[in-house]
Amino acid sequence: MRARQVSLVWAQANGGVIGRDNTIPWHVPEDMAYFKKVTQGHPVVMGRKTWDSLPAKFRPLPGRRNIVVTRQPGWMAGGAETASGLASALALANEDVCIMGGGEIYRAAMPFATRLFVTEVDVTVDGDAWAPPIDDSWYAEDTGEWLESAKNGTRYRWITYTRALPAR
Repeated sequence: MRARQVSLVWAQANGGVIGRDNTIPWHVPEDMAYFKKVTQGHPVVMGRKTWDSLPAKFRPLPGRRNIVVTRQPGWMAGGAETASGLASALALANEDVCIMGGGEIYRAAMPFATRLFVTEVDVTVDGDAWAPPIDDSWYAEDTGEWLESAKNGTRYRWITYTRALPAR
């Protein structure tokens, strides 16, 4: 039986910034399409602030179970399942799952992660949320070429990381 995949999916600016004031401080439509492709058909786990940051017309994210981690007892939102912590969210999903933020959730999920889907965006911005560090237990399985957004010329690339195999 294949082990469950726990994928973390994020976009980061230079310096690892993933957000500012509960928003993504750049716009790369191609990355939004990539995010949808990677997460479609899988439960997505996010923090409540990430849920709140989604435009109302996109909540819940279609084609995916939306699981929201919140410390607020009794918090509810249409189309969202709630969990009091990451462990309970992963138990609730009980299948391949994608973690979609924010920073605190990513850091908590790194020990469980089996794959990272990271979009590097070639911009330098101030932020208040950062990607978790990627240490030597990971290797870049696929590093894409730098591309330019057709909408605004912003450079970006996709990198897929997998846990490195232990040395023999």
